[in-house]
Formats: sequence, structure tokens, C-alpha cells
Amino acid sequence: MVQVLSSRVLVRPADPERSRDFYGQALGLEIYREFGTGPERGTVYFLGGGFLEVSGRSTEPSGRTLQLWLQVADAAAVHRELVARGVEVLRPPVREPWGLIEMWIADPDGHKVVIVEIPADHPLRYRP
Repeated sequence: MVQVLSSRVLVRPADPERSRDFYGQALGLEIYREFGTGPERGTVYFLGGGFLEVSGRSTEPSGRTLQLWLQVADAAAVHRELVARGVEVLRPPVREPWGLIEMWIADPDGHKVVIVEIPADHPLRYRP
């Protein structure tokens, strides 16, 4: 059995500085650590129970299968805040048929980011 002690999602952006600005400034993620120097230096952000590392550089287009799922307390408030910061919202918060409130944005390389609120009455809030 693999014993996982920690984990993170790695993003290799086309423009690291633009991506650091998106994740650090527009989304306001807190920095866990930084390493290296220069434009390809690495920045690791806190991501709730995990981490997001933006490092290196890619000349390949982003994959369309990577999606980040970020749970927040109030999707409507996050929507207002991101719009005020100039973040393009692909879809505003909507209560889905499965009961979660979801909003979609994309990072500068096109990676989809879903902002999710779990309402107080949702079954995910209950522990039998």
C-alpha cells in the first residue's frame, strides 16, 4: 500500500508570472513556500487540504482534463470578489441538480477551476 504523506497539484504554465498573479493576487491563495529563482521559480500555494504548485514553464497547450475543485463558504461572495478583481467568470454560481452551488472560472492557461459551496442542507454536511 502506498502511504501518502502529502500531495499537490502541479501546474506548468505558459507564463509563470501571469499564473502566479492569477493564483496569488486574483484568487488570493496564500503562499506555502517558494523555491528557486528567476521566472521559472516555484511557488506552492495552500489549497485547503492540499497544495497547488506553479513552477517551470510549458510550451505545450494545457490539458483539458485537469480541473481544480475549490470549496468555499460563500460562492456568491467569492463571485463578487473575483469579478471586482477582474477575473473572467465562465459561469456564475448556480445551484446544481445534485445540490451544490458551483461557479466556473479558468486560469490563464485555460485550466478550469470550479468554485463550490456546500449548502447547509446538503447531505455532504451530515455525518450519520
